[in-house]
Amino acid sequence: MLLVRHVPAGLTAMQGLMRVAHVQTRYAGRFVQSIDGVSGSLTREQDWFYFVNGYEADRGAAEYRLHPGDVEWWDYRSWKHAEHVPVVVGAFPEPFLHGYDGKRLPAVVLYDDQTLAKTARRLGRIIHAENVLHGGSLMQPVNVLEVARGRPGIWVSDQGGGQPGDPIRIVVSGLGAKLAADPKLVRYRYELLP
Repeated sequence: MLLVRHVPAGLTAMQGLMRVAHVQTRYAGRFVQSIDGVSGSLTREQDWFYFVNGYEADRGAAEYRLHPGDVEWWDYRSWKHAEHVPVVVGAFPEPFLHGYDGKRLPAVVLYDDQTLAKTARRLGRIIHAENVLHGGSLMQPVNVLEVARGRPGIWVSDQGGGQPGDPIRIVVSGLGAKLAADPKLVRYRYELLP
């Protein structure tokens, strides 16, 4: 089931969700138990998790206030093998555009092969990158989109402390031109592994 809707900024994530779906909560309305009849289950080890601009939220949905442009994504999944997934690529071009909790880190595109320069520049325009660089190292905290040759895949290589808003690195291998042509290529996916 996929439901895509727009809600105004200024609402909490919970209020935004409740505007577009039938929601049952638990713990005095602070956590989601079910969305449109799909319920979390301790015995099945499945529950609802939410992300804002690709970052797994660090607080309950009733506490997170949406900022203009935020992408709120609810995902029903098992937490048996991975209870905490700090960042996903499924909100691309986020978190490059809006960051987390109204704070945006500078964005940089790195590419490893001169033949990828044009694709790197196109992706840089999409994410509003401050720089597009051939190789090099970075000294300040930035969000990095790395464009590389290799087996096709797109994944997050976390470079921060794993908290929402920390610097992230998204690696695009062998799919840079496709992602530049269709930024929704990885929409609502955790990753696209080679």
